[in-house]
Parts: sequence; C-alpha cells; structure tokens
Amino acid sequence: MLESIKKNYDIRNTPPEQIGPLKLAYLGDAVYELIIRTILMDERDRSVKKMNKTAQTLVNATTQARLAEIIEPSLTETENSVFLRGRNTKTTSVSKHSDIHDYRIATGLEALFGYWYLSWQTERAVELLKEALDKL
Repeated sequence: MLESIKKNYDIRNTPPEQIGPLKLAYLGDAVYELIIRTILMDERDRSVKKMNKTAQTLVNATTQARLAEIIEPSLTETENSVFLRGRNTKTTSVSKHSDIHDYRIATGLEALFGYWYLSWQTERAVELLKEALDKL
C-alpha cells in the first residue's frame, strides 16, 4: 500500500506554492508536533509523561500564535507569503481552547511548517523554532 501511495501521491513533486494553505497547515500541524517531540527527546532526564505534558503546552493555538509572532520578523518574502496565506484563510472550525485570532495565526504557522517540510527545509524550521522557544 505504501508504494501505491508514494507512486500515486508524491506530493513533494508539487511545488508547495501550488498547494492550498489549509492542506499545508494540515501537514504542517503534524510536522510541527514531530519537531516539538524531537526537541523534547533531547532532554534525556525527563520522563515520557513530563515530555508529553510539555508538548501539550507547546502544541496548541495560543502558544503557536506566540511563536509565530516571534518567528515572523525572520521570515523570507516567500515564507511570509505562505504564512499570510495560511493565516488569512477562512476556516469553519476553531479550537475550543483558543480564540479565532490565535487560531488563524496558528494556522499560518502550521502552513509554514508544511511548506518547509515539502520544500526540504526542515533544518530551517527547526532552527527558527528553537530560537523562538528560547524567547518564549
């Protein structure tokens, strides 16, 4: 099945700029969480329970909105365009734990993480995220 998926749906052959912002955000949500969890794994003396609790505080719209505001000045023109497309996209749902403003900014950040992943720039994503986390 995996080979069929790779053959028929090789999304990395599509320029990320041609992918809708909500689809980028859908993928970016998973990429963002994976990077957060990977960063937390570096803290070797923490239990999985503590890592999960910390991850929950970092993987939510409110925190993502704060991180986006820290990262935004460092974005290139293209990255900023992706972020704004994600942020300005109208959504029909909103997290019950955040307001619409934070939710939209978080969607922009997730779109950016999807863009970085699909354009083979995960090192840039990790670099900016680590810098932002240090400033939280």
